[in-house]
Amino acid sequence: MTASQIPRPLIFGEVLFDCFPDGSVVLGGAPFNVAWHLQAFGVAPLFLSRVGDDPLGHLIRDTMHAWEMDTSGLQLDSAHPTGRVDIRFVDGEPAYEIVAGQAYDYIEAGAMPPLERGALLYHGSLALRNAVSRQALLEIRRLHAPGVLLDVNLRDPWWRCEDILQLLQGCSWVKLNEHELELLVPGEDSAAERAQRLLRENGLQLLIITHGSAGAAAISESGGEFRIAPQGQAQVTDTVGAGDAFTSVVLLGLLRDWPLQQLLQRAQQFASAIVGVRGATVNDAGFYRPFKEVWGLS
Repeated sequence: MTASQIPRPLIFGEVLFDCFPDGSVVLGGAPFNVAWHLQAFGVAPLFLSRVGDDPLGHLIRDTMHAWEMDTSGLQLDSAHPTGRVDIRFVDGEPAYEIVAGQAYDYIEAGAMPPLERGALLYHGSLALRNAVSRQALLEIRRLHAPGVLLDVNLRDPWWRCEDILQLLQGCSWVKLNEHELELLVPGEDSAAERAQRLLRENGLQLLIITHGSAGAAAISESGGEFRIAPQGQAQVTDTVGAGDAFTSVVLLGLLRDWPLQQLLQRAQQFASAIVGVRGATVNDAGFYRPFKEVWGLS
């Protein structure tokens, strides 16, 4: 399948700046990271978000233009600032202080560009903490009824279990980590049994569970289970955005109908490369070229 034959995916949610302890800032936000990688892989997603009418918001728009991303879905907000997250590291793992009242909390349904019916929709859970953005997302799901990939991102205190479980209804595919599975489906059953229950009770086609440095597992509606682990020892600069890198290739594989085991292998391969750079995105098309060549992306 060529790039021109792939339905253009809709990527909904936050875009923000990750601010590191050394004073550096990196453009991020899980949906933005996914959209960025997909653009580099030649898919040209439509990114739906909102930024402040401020220098950081203008920088996001300029950066998207430079990466040849479509900015028609990027709303401008004169009342709320462009999103930011302060990052610190605890035992080598990132901890996030997510600021409230950001522009991405106020994505408006009425300000959307025309959306193609039947396109695959990706969204996370963080941007839905506010009723305005949540209503916009639900309107897209109601009117366009696309296949939905939900990327669960539980960031305290910005989530409630009942809200996340409600979002699972109507999804085709869900990705979450092992800790998030434990929070959403507590109990004495094994992780595999709880995962099967989550998949079955919500009518999912596929549930993907990431295990950090140990890799990932996937369970299909037919009951098939697949596992993948990193090959060799990855050179780690930081792990910010590794899950988003993984998800971007999952989405790419869904769009291109890759076999599930191949999809997982490629997603893990790309995530292992991303941990070798600072932050969640790479502003170098050459970084993606080897993957595109090996994966046969036109």
